[in-house]
Amino acid sequence: MGLKTKHKSLLEGLIFCYCILMTACSISYKFNGASIDYEKTKTIQIDNFPIRSAYVWAPMQSIFQNKLTDIFASQTKLKQVKRNGDLQLAGEITGFDQFNKSISSSGYSSQVQLKMTVNVRFVNNKNHTEDFERQFTATTEYDATQQLTSVQEELVTQMTKDITDQIFNATVANW
Repeated sequence: MGLKTKHKSLLEGLIFCYCILMTACSISYKFNGASIDYEKTKTIQIDNFPIRSAYVWAPMQSIFQNKLTDIFASQTKLKQVKRNGDLQLAGEITGFDQFNKSISSSGYSSQVQLKMTVNVRFVNNKNHTEDFERQFTATTEYDATQQLTSVQEELVTQMTKDITDQIFNATVANW
């Protein structure tokens, strides 16, 4: 066997291995982590989540509602319906509180923790063993020298993303 033939065989072997490797990687990778049997489960019903906390910031409800519907629209093939969904999400925003997290050497608060809690009722009409009711919580901190009103929208948006990711993972990602 000549040197040219050895190089050609080696090159063909490398190309074959590369093709196998690329095929294996592309088959096993998922972008969204959802594990839904779309043959059985086709629709999702997401009810409004009203604010039921003692402290109320009105835009919080629409920020949360939009993010929750968006995550299911962008990461699943489920059709969103107003009633009789194969999957059903309902609940309420039950907590929106702030606490002093740390004290400075002068004795004043230096960090404030903001906490958001959402109660969720999930019904899977195709498999009721997956039904649940539970609370999801997210927290974030901000510097006590800032006014809550100046950072509230950004912080609520961050906490909403965290909570909606938790809800998505608990309902359709089966993690």
